[in-house]
Amino acid sequence: MPSDIRLAFAHPEDRAAATSPDNPRDRISLRDHVVTADIGAFQTERGRPQRLRFNIVAEVRPADAPIADDVDRILSYDRLTEAVAAELAGDRLNLLETLAERVAERILAEPPALRVFVRVEKLDRGPGALGVEIVRARASAPLRSVGPGEALHPVVAHLDAATVAAPDLGARLDALIARGRPLVLTVGLPEAERPAAAAALVQQRIDLLAIEQMAWVLAGRDRRCLVVASRTELEHAIRQGRTVVWAPAKLILDSHDAPRGATGTPVALALWLAEQLAAERLIVHGAPLPPAGSRVPVERA
Repeated sequence: MPSDIRLAFAHPEDRAAATSPDNPRDRISLRDHVVTADIGAFQTERGRPQRLRFNIVAEVRPADAPIADDVDRILSYDRLTEAVAAELAGDRLNLLETLAERVAERILAEPPALRVFVRVEKLDRGPGALGVEIVRARASAPLRSVGPGEALHPVVAHLDAATVAAPDLGARLDALIARGRPLVLTVGLPEAERPAAAAALVQQRIDLLAIEQMAWVLAGRDRRCLVVASRTELEHAIRQGRTVVWAPAKLILDSHDAPRGATGTPVALALWLAEQLAAERLIVHGAPLPPAGSRVPVERA
């Protein structure tokens, strides 16, 4: 077998050795680390955890002083498994490519790490292992912060269908904007009857679509409102000073800790979003207040 083909299917440790400079670097590795995760772009993969196998090699800068058998002087193997766990604990991902990229970035955030090889394989999608492998170096990948970003502390306001249709909608929005805080609006279900499904996941999809229809109704009633779906869109629009209307399907379906089964009570989704955004408060228009106990203050309009 030609060497380039052999290396294409070799363990990342062998590829690291073959592509190292004349002065080989120290390496730490993680072999055949299998975890279970909900990942995949196909509808048939949602809600069906599958096994992922990780093989990772990190090339590291040699210690500038004797390590003296001190674990604090080296890049611990735990940093590799922790990088995997941390990225899988975040938002649900569609692509292995995205997961591999984020794991590599997190490892390269460690000061000793110079280059990292990450191979991720799905073990339950067919008769063999389906996967991706990437190589990233500190010089080619800027370090990202792995800590929490700056909190925007918006006001989240929940409007039920009657409030969206009310003649004084504009005045209510004026009063919310006058508070001087970034404003994120969430909406309830329409008053019209919705299709009913026997399967809970199917009903959740129907309810989320109905809520998103109401979001567009609200945007149609007041031109200041911008409908957004992703966390990135939310934060960008808030920073631009826009009045945001949340279309919840993407975040709810992609997040591990979203309130499943709560789409029938959209104010619970509003409270979850307020907590995710570290909101200053949640203001509820026309709907029952959510149960007490949230770390976000809740008030009735």
